[in-house]
Amino acid sequence: MASSWDLLAAQRARVADELGAVRKEADFRIALVYPSPYRAAMSSLGYQAIYGVLNALPGIAADRAVLPDDVDVHRASGMPLITLEREQPVGNYPVLAFSVAYELELAGMAECLALAGLPPLAEARGPEHPLVVGGGPLTFSNPAPLAVLCDLIILGEGEALIAELARELAGATAGSSRTALLAAWARRPGVYVPSVHGDDVPAVAQVDDAMLPARSSILTPHTELASMFLTEAARGCSRGCTYCVMRRSTNGGMRVVPRAAILGGIPAAARRVGLVGAAVTDHPEIAEVVRGVVDSGREVGISSLRADRLTDELVGLLARGGYRTLTVAGDGASERMREFIERKTKERHLIRAAELAHAHKLRTLKIYMMLGVPGETDDDVDELIRFVLELVRVHPRVALGVAPFVAKRHTPLDGEPFDGIQRVERKIARLRAGLRGRAEVRPTSARWAWVEYMLAQGDRKAGLAAVDAWQAGGSFAAWKRAFAARGAEPTGPLRRVPTTRERITGRSALPLAAS
Repeated sequence: MASSWDLLAAQRARVADELGAVRKEADFRIALVYPSPYRAAMSSLGYQAIYGVLNALPGIAADRAVLPDDVDVHRASGMPLITLEREQPVGNYPVLAFSVAYELELAGMAECLALAGLPPLAEARGPEHPLVVGGGPLTFSNPAPLAVLCDLIILGEGEALIAELARELAGATAGSSRTALLAAWARRPGVYVPSVHGDDVPAVAQVDDAMLPARSSILTPHTELASMFLTEAARGCSRGCTYCVMRRSTNGGMRVVPRAAILGGIPAAARRVGLVGAAVTDHPEIAEVVRGVVDSGREVGISSLRADRLTDELVGLLARGGYRTLTVAGDGASERMREFIERKTKERHLIRAAELAHAHKLRTLKIYMMLGVPGETDDDVDELIRFVLELVRVHPRVALGVAPFVAKRHTPLDGEPFDGIQRVERKIARLRAGLRGRAEVRPTSARWAWVEYMLAQGDRKAGLAAVDAWQAGGSFAAWKRAFAARGAEPTGPLRRVPTTRERITGRSALPLAAS
């Protein structure tokens, strides 16, 4: 069993390989915590951007902490959760700011709070405990389950608000009332204070375009995107896909970062550059941006390729920039389902993607697909099988990344039921059998998608269930028991809009079944 010294030595070795970490003396320090392990944390542009924003403030410093790689080993060592920069216990900081990317990280957040020596539930903490602030991509959709863990939540784009909050806290006098601070901040747009707002969640915040683009603060080889410098090419999305939180209705649609700002912000030391955004290939100068990166002798990556935006020029540049896999999204299993979710990708776009991947000698064409979209039938799955077999004749190596559909808040498909674990698994089995090994199928778990759905469509009871499930060991069975014991339902105090099926038929959706 690893000792605390072993864990500390491993952390120091990892930190020693970083380039760009900030070590500054400051009168006020914040622990910036990511509730997933280091590899995921340092691949998060939002987390890195907030780190840069806070450390640019005079007299204020942010020190990082992440969920341990092996939580059981860390617990057994008796070592508290400590920061990467100063190796100080997280529980000793006056403020813990969490960046939460998606629903299943709620358990990781509870674990981080416990390892910091704090009660995970906000109701069990008092003024003697650090202030716990939540933020991150999850807040764009449904922060209600997160509310049970946080004293204050910054909704949406948090760069400006977290800086204001840090400055105010740094300037507060000893003995300042936390209750008064929370009451005052509850009146600010984009801020959710559960103890004040209850179940009425305010609208998300939007930063001024002058704060764009977000950029990496630290380069490290120990991430999913090894030593890649991340920079925004655009924020938001101009498209209207009905399942997506980042659709055009979120913060006014897509905001494009000028080419000069993207290329001018890349540091000389960066040999690999990732262009980040919900719809990067919708950037009007995307080919010129990629050419600028590649012509400088760097490798390039793009977070989202739209099949209908691919050109021979762009794919050729990506191949020059180190691409070996061309990844696009189809999402709906059939043309009918893509029309239903307002995904504009057509079969001809995906065929063209396969042709371009083959022409530029890219090893794999990977296509993201969803199964379990409302109204989907076996005929749709069969159409997907037929079409993928056509793709394989164009490009011999095709891989499908298959995810079960999970309805998110604040989208037109909000409130749609989960297709059912067994039904999704049966559809995946049908897909595998129909493809007969001629294309690879890489599905995500239907069970964990159901857990994600229960949190995505849940209220505070779902958040309490997340803490219960974490305490019970975090197995799928523990999650099912916790949801049942707490009476967590897919709909709650957040205002529920009629589902698509209800709008069409005038009838309520069928009851949810996990099996």
